[in-house]
Amino acid sequence: MSGFNEQFIISIVIIAIGYLLKRFNLVKEKDGEGIARIVFNLTLPCLIIVTFSDIEFTFSLFYLIIIAFIYGVINAVIALMVFRNHTKDIKGMFGMMVPGLNIGLFAYPLVEGLFGFEGLKYFGMFDVGNAFIVFGLSYIIAGVYAGSAGMLETRSIIVKLSKSIPLQTYLIMCLLNIIGFQLPDVVVEVSSVISVANMPLSLLLLGLYLNFSFAKGYGKLLAKFLFTKYGIGLITGFACYLWLPVEEMFKFTLLIGFILPTPASVLPYALMFGYNQRLVGTASNITMIISFVLIWLIVNLIV
Repeated sequence: MSGFNEQFIISIVIIAIGYLLKRFNLVKEKDGEGIARIVFNLTLPCLIIVTFSDIEFTFSLFYLIIIAFIYGVINAVIALMVFRNHTKDIKGMFGMMVPGLNIGLFAYPLVEGLFGFEGLKYFGMFDVGNAFIVFGLSYIIAGVYAGSAGMLETRSIIVKLSKSIPLQTYLIMCLLNIIGFQLPDVVVEVSSVISVANMPLSLLLLGLYLNFSFAKGYGKLLAKFLFTKYGIGLITGFACYLWLPVEEMFKFTLLIGFILPTPASVLPYALMFGYNQRLVGTASNITMIISFVLIWLIVNLIV
């Protein structure tokens, strides 16, 4: 447990460094876009290559893909029901924020430090199902309720999914593993060196995006959103952890996975479809803080 708390403190310190760099204008928040591109298009895919290059796939790992996808669909339905009496803009905003989870940027650096590659392979498979929710379902909800249904051609969604380098890396590595193809050692070794940068860069990026200037006048809406998101996550997560007859890491993946914050993609969606960007940013920031606290509490109580 001391190892977990130490890793948790290190993560918070790195996030704080990123926040302070922004506060002292040494790095601007808009610079985070470049760092995010490096993380999602280089360091994270390299980490996936290293993680999946030498693992044995079991049916339980593939079940994580299905569970993540079904969980996202159920969350979306519940969110739209909870906000059904609000305006289309509100339904669209919160409907797109509840279903998806921030795994690649938020969970990966924590899991990597706590559980190593063993934990990453579980969260990696969970992220495959989640990617279809983040880049598919959440995108559809955002567009439909913003009155931009014309933008939601099947081709647009497929193109959006195809542009997700981490998702494509997941799928390729799964396929290579299934057919028994081993990547050349030089590819794995180079990927291993680059992947080391994923955790610090991801945490620094979280610090750059952290903002304590919250939108005012939306307290009830934010409370309803947080109650919906974390109520579903905590109930479902603990139910799976207590009653699913599977290995410990599988159950722990669901327990932690279901309470992760909203994905980073909600901010570009808010801009794309004309939603209240400050409200979306406030909700996203609050979920980061709450998820950090909940993960620390749960791990200290259970592990």
